[in-house]
Amino acid sequence: MNKIYFISDCHFNHDKEFIWKERGYNSIKEMNEDIVKKWNSIIDDNDIIYHLGDLALGNVDEAIKYIKQLKGQIHLIRGNHCTDNKVERYKELDNIIDIKYADMIKYKKWSFYLSHYPTMMGCWADQKKLWNISGHTHSKDKFENKEHKVYNVAADAHDCKPVEIEQIIKDIKEIE
Repeated sequence: MNKIYFISDCHFNHDKEFIWKERGYNSIKEMNEDIVKKWNSIIDDNDIIYHLGDLALGNVDEAIKYIKQLKGQIHLIRGNHCTDNKVERYKELDNIIDIKYADMIKYKKWSFYLSHYPTMMGCWADQKKLWNISGHTHSKDKFENKEHKVYNVAADAHDCKPVEIEQIIKDIKEIE
């Protein structure tokens, strides 16, 4: 059975030290290669993966070389660094299934609003199983905004690895 995973803010080929150095890498190349390695050690070709924005920054041709190597069926949510030019290039890739500004998915009894930017979902009892999954902030805390039901899947919060939906639900249940 195909699994569902999430990640955001991979920032392939981002040449600023505050990205790759903060993640513990010695170079942009080391970061790019390690993210591909970690991703492909978890994801199978038929798995569904939602990348919630900022897939790449910097030289897009160089970034595409890494993105092409990623396993899975990638649904891309646009982030603040997802320019129209990059989006057009992403559309050419076989592993990118679709590109949206946001999405909503249902899984078992849960509903998840998928976005790049954190979105407050409220705390109403009748919406207990409605959460936002997002990134953008580069926080290392997967629950930096739990009172508003936001789960952070930024690469920075998960050792640059995708997070499986069952793990997200388990994490949410542990804090409720």
